Amino acid sequence: MFTRKKKLLSAGGAVAGFIALLTAATGPAAQADDLVTHHEFQVNCTVHHRAPDDPIVFPNLPGASHEHSFVGNTTTNAATTLDSLNGAGAYSTTCLNPDDLSAYWWPTMFRGDQPVIQTWAQVIYYKSGILDYQAVRPFPPGLRFVVGSPAATQDAFRTAPGAVEGWECGDSFHNWDFPASCPAGTQLNVRYQAPSCWNGVDLDSANHKSHMAYPVNGECPAGYPVPVPMIEFKLSWPVSGDMSTVAFSSGRGYSFHYDFFNGWDAAVLNALTQHCIDGGLQCNPRGFDLYKPWAGAVLDASYNLIP
Repeated sequence: MFTRKKKLLSAGGAVAGFIALLTAATGPAAQADDLVTHHEFQVNCTVHHRAPDDPIVFPNLPGASHEHSFVGNTTTNAATTLDSLNGAGAYSTTCLNPDDLSAYWWPTMFRGDQPVIQTWAQVIYYKSGILDYQAVRPFPPGLRFVVGSPAATQDAFRTAPGAVEGWECGDSFHNWDFPASCPAGTQLNVRYQAPSCWNGVDLDSANHKSHMAYPVNGECPAGYPVPVPMIEFKLSWPVSGDMSTVAFSSGRGYSFHYDFFNGWDAAVLNALTQHCIDGGLQCNPRGFDLYKPWAGAVLDASYNLIP
């Protein structure tokens, strides 16, 4: 059984503590029925603040980046570390799950010189990126990476392994830059997937990407033996009509990218990964599958681990 844990894990002991947690975890992953159509749970978070900071690409250099919109941990800034994420305190997050003290951010969208403010919860999926979904393991504490590139060309964005559907609004789909216009009252949406194979050693790398890889033919490639949850952002912005003056702080629509810095409570993330991803379920942020209620939930109504 899982018990609720609150540990402060430093970067130095992150991997060792992560491996110890997996070894100590008891109880099998939830078993779905023979028809497994999903293996995921959601993390829904609202934007908390905007700042020209990037603690992964420009650590300890406030103002060095183009502007980003930050969700999750409310303390995220240029000086963010694993210790600062974990030290933010309980419920210091805009995500529905109070134990998700991770930081997520993407470039701010502007219409002219005015920011386009996302006021509702944005959907972040944790899925399996491999065919053997029962082999997925939770992120190690402190893992961080960048998905996409602000310097990408339109063709690079179109052919990127993480580009799912490109930009869409109304009945317009698979746009690799912002559409010229969107029907009045619609939203501009994008879905974009992160790599889900880890090299099992490094929490970061020089380019903030090479310690991670995308699966190939449903399997993790050589050198990246640890399958971790595949993050998929499903984001939307309240912008429509003429799109000619819409841009990101980083540039055109194909400059879209995002960053992730893991600050989850390790026991909670492990439980959700086992129950929902390894168990072949379609879970909400509490680890409950509405279509398979017999499987139960991971967290109670107050988001405490259910023993």
